[in-house]
Amino acid sequence: MRAIIAVPATLALVYRAYSHNSLTPFGIFTAAVTATAHAVHPWNLPFVLLVVFFLAGTRVTKIKADVKAGLTLHSQGSTGGEGPRTHVQVLANSLMASILTLLHAYQLHTRRDAIISHREIPEGSFCYKWGGDILVVGIIANYAAVCADTFSSELGILSRTSPRLITSWSLRKVPRGTNGGVTLWGLVAGLLGSMIIVAAALIFLPFCGEDTLGKIGGGERWTMNQKATLAWGLTIWGALGSLLDSFLGGWFQRSVRDVRSGKIVEGEGGVRVLTTESHSHEHGEPSVIAEKQSTIQADEGSSSKNPYDPNDKHRSSHFGDMKPTRVAESGWDLLDNNDVNFMMAFTMSVGAMALAGWYWEVPLDNILKA
Repeated sequence: MRAIIAVPATLALVYRAYSHNSLTPFGIFTAAVTATAHAVHPWNLPFVLLVVFFLAGTRVTKIKADVKAGLTLHSQGSTGGEGPRTHVQVLANSLMASILTLLHAYQLHTRRDAIISHREIPEGSFCYKWGGDILVVGIIANYAAVCADTFSSELGILSRTSPRLITSWSLRKVPRGTNGGVTLWGLVAGLLGSMIIVAAALIFLPFCGEDTLGKIGGGERWTMNQKATLAWGLTIWGALGSLLDSFLGGWFQRSVRDVRSGKIVEGEGGVRVLTTESHSHEHGEPSVIAEKQSTIQADEGSSSKNPYDPNDKHRSSHFGDMKPTRVAESGWDLLDNNDVNFMMAFTMSVGAMALAGWYWEVPLDNILKA
């Protein structure tokens, strides 16, 4: 991407993130580094997809933010809603795409050097041809999936119907904000988010055409059926990413419910939320056994210990009758939200490349071949 475009565009993104409080200070720095990694690619496509995802994601986050803030709770006790995103959240959504972008940039530069320095004709092309570079499919799939997940989470929570736990055999109703909870509106929103990314990709992807036919590094012109196959395939695959995120979250990420309000407690920056109950449930079903806590420790002489003493840093959160105020609603406590997002993005990117390689009959060992 040309520096005359990339530099001001990156600065504009940084300013917008700062002025709208969309990212933390270190999150802004990480986003700037990520944008730089995307800008070194000769094509505009990776940078554009990053920008579209950032703008679309922050926009849907602001939709009815006051309403969404009242649907969940923060782990610190305040109302819920999405705060400034951290550097970890930025990397969870864009690290895989950054790696693939740098690899494809290296691939294109290798082809260029082969022609200029070695007078060799590379097998690959500088435009994007049917059955072309598989890495590009992975880049688009990454952003289609994470954008679908963002739209599904931010708009699905506003659905009039209660979410259903996708990992439960009975699809039981769960509080809004529960990991693994899905609604029909959320699934539709996820499809919309994926479509936005794929539409941007179709506009900025340098397809091979009549002007590249027969030229070095060129390719045959795409037909409308080929473009439609690529577009719908990536759109559906991206929407499936939001479903995969729901399954991963429902299985491996613990959702914590506040007993007093019945609302889900969200961790700041996507981190885990602690609970005072013993986590002994299976496959996403809620635990109904509260941790047994004794108020009398005769051997330590702590019978007069005040559970409400503000100076006691080891006191637990409870009603006073030693029953927990936060209980596990679903999921194993193995991953936090950022882990789930990265696993989803990684799986959808690699899966898309594998499927494209199978469909186009391109061996996977040729992915990095110039």
